[in-house]
Amino acid sequence: MGKEEMNTELRTSYDKLFVNNSQWVDKIVHEDPNFFVNLAKGQTPEVLWIGCSDSRVPANEVTGTKPGDIFVHRNIANMCVHSDMNMLSVLDYAVNVLKVKHVIVAGHYGCGGVAAALTGKQYGLIDNWLRHIKDVYRLHKGEIDGIGDQVAKDKRMVELNAIEQAANLSKTTIIQNAWKQRDDLAIHAIVIDLESGYLKDLGVTTTSTSKLDDVFDLTTSV
Repeated sequence: MGKEEMNTELRTSYDKLFVNNSQWVDKIVHEDPNFFVNLAKGQTPEVLWIGCSDSRVPANEVTGTKPGDIFVHRNIANMCVHSDMNMLSVLDYAVNVLKVKHVIVAGHYGCGGVAAALTGKQYGLIDNWLRHIKDVYRLHKGEIDGIGDQVAKDKRMVELNAIEQAANLSKTTIIQNAWKQRDDLAIHAIVIDLESGYLKDLGVTTTSTSKLDDVFDLTTSV
């Protein structure tokens, strides 16, 4: 397929990525001449980060970590859906091959996907994805409807969504089978506050199936 010419504006914005990359490489090599040599040898991240696709919440930047420190999966509104083979494949690889110790579901205040799910509007194909967030609303309808301020309502939905997605992870056979073999794997739900930059731990860390209802605990019959 032949290369087509871009207009000046497109070319400039595209070329800027390579200019920035070159400057970034120069900075890293200046600080550590062997950084990329060592990076190319493999990865041993301790964290799997399941975050939102929003351009404002890149995992490495908000956690102050380097390439190789965090294994990342991102989608609209940081969802952990049991039928999502993409997410499940990432989870399986991270847990069973990379042996990560922490699986973090990271929501963020100001999430457009969560806000859209709280409306009755149609947005297109994404409506099918937003249905999963609407299910979170259904589970917590009383609490959410009791919040009068829309901004506060959206923020609480962001928190509840992260908590529910972390709970979804604990119900997967990937996580439950890993817990049978290991005691060094934890699931966390957090939120990124875009206005301050800080992370907020939602206090729902899970390290076993002990708090799951029996119907979700798939380890007892194996």
